[in-house]
Amino acid sequence: MKRVDPLTATQRSSLMAKVRGRGNESTERRVEVALKTAGLHGWIKHPQRILGKPDFYFPDFRTALFVDGCFWHACPRCSRRTPRTRRAFWQAKIEQNRLRDVRTRRKLRRLGIHCVRVWEHEAANTLWLGRLRLVLDRSGRAHLRAVAERAPKYNTGGRRYSSKVSF
Repeated sequence: MKRVDPLTATQRSSLMAKVRGRGNESTERRVEVALKTAGLHGWIKHPQRILGKPDFYFPDFRTALFVDGCFWHACPRCSRRTPRTRRAFWQAKIEQNRLRDVRTRRKLRRLGIHCVRVWEHEAANTLWLGRLRLVLDRSGRAHLRAVAERAPKYNTGGRRYSSKVSF
């Protein structure tokens, strides 16, 4: 027997719009603790001015860290099951989330911001920290190189000195 909703579609929509989720608090908290334990500092949580509002942003390294839930962002490894009710809605919703993630990462890369994604199932172990450190190391070197290239060139009296930083 099909259940009839006592509210109209508009009333139901209004009611559901008032429900506020708490996001992926436990997963984010786990990642935050791992960042602190690993001694990685200088990040901002949920910066409003960065496209896509990453979960963690390292401004000195221009690196965004996204902590994504396996269900909501269509993790290729977990392949969570789509709910049985309103299957088409959920498939479309999750696909839209996935496509939005792709667009956001592309735009951030165009802006010179590196992106690292940590899946919900990865947050339990700290292997993702190695990937993050690698990206931070690379972007840190690029940042130092860019600063060195912008540095003023001094008159060295005919001697040859390089103003570039070597790594």
